[in-house]
Amino acid sequence: MFYALAGVFLLSLVLIHIVIFNAPQWGLMDIPNGRSAHKVHTPRGAGIGFYFAVAIILPFFYFQLLADHWQILLAVFMVFIVGILDDHRDTSPRTKFIVLAIATLVVYLDGIYIDAVGIYFGFPVSLGWLALPFTLFAVMGFTNALNLIDGLDGLAGSVTIVILGAFFYIGSLHDDLFMMVFSGAFIAALLAFLIYNWNPAQIFMGDSGSLTLGFLISVLAIRSLAYIPAVAVLFIAAVPLLDTFVVMIRRKRNGRSMFSADKCHMHHLLQELFGNSTKTTVRFLVVLQAIYVMIGVHLEQDMEQTLPMVLFLLNVVLLYILLNRMVQRQGRCC
Repeated sequence: MFYALAGVFLLSLVLIHIVIFNAPQWGLMDIPNGRSAHKVHTPRGAGIGFYFAVAIILPFFYFQLLADHWQILLAVFMVFIVGILDDHRDTSPRTKFIVLAIATLVVYLDGIYIDAVGIYFGFPVSLGWLALPFTLFAVMGFTNALNLIDGLDGLAGSVTIVILGAFFYIGSLHDDLFMMVFSGAFIAALLAFLIYNWNPAQIFMGDSGSLTLGFLISVLAIRSLAYIPAVAVLFIAAVPLLDTFVVMIRRKRNGRSMFSADKCHMHHLLQELFGNSTKTTVRFLVVLQAIYVMIGVHLEQDMEQTLPMVLFLLNVVLLYILLNRMVQRQGRCC
């Protein structure tokens, strides 16, 4: 596996550099607006580089594995394409929804879906006919959650590496080659990406990266339910999920659309708290994500999940209270 991952890393370095060089001609420039953390025109679409690095290198080492899971690869490719289109000309939310829904249906037909959510108060909770809509909701939710934290240099890439590291670890414990290969490959690709994306960033991930990674992680998370309890996934992906939950609740309570844009995400508030230091903010959130991951990977599959679920929900409530106080102190309109 070492040579495959090294190949992905090196090719990602080359391809992302090519994207940076050609971004103006390809229409892949991010123009700053009122919500932007950057002040200058910056290339976006690094996801194009690291996606193709993975797509080119892996078949040389794991062709049969890829052939056995062609439905998943097709679904990821569909999401990647809509991500490229969005990087180029901003596709509509409706288009993204339709493509994500079709991609989710493709993996559903390959057996990747959520049919149970664990044991609560001594009773196993199965979804039955709700499996497909619940899976669609979960995939949509996390894919967009990862997209929402892509707001500071190095943040989405670093947090994603920690999350993928958890799935690589779970895959290695259970000899799941698919989880190990895809987690490892995108970790290698993202390490190369961070060389260009660490503050001050030379390029952004773009939706070609964040949507693709969000969807892939959703697939890995659902696959991991064969080995870990459902509540563990909430901890493994805690930082993106907690931020999304808190932001959505706040917007709803304030009478705003839950999908409206603002600068009231956890990373925005922490950045001001840390004296506008992007690097300190990213490091803090990566450590926080790692702590949640360590909790998640140690939860046992057949355990009673009521207590850990209550603890996770308490995290949502406490974070909501804490971040709301930060919003008030910083005088933000959220």
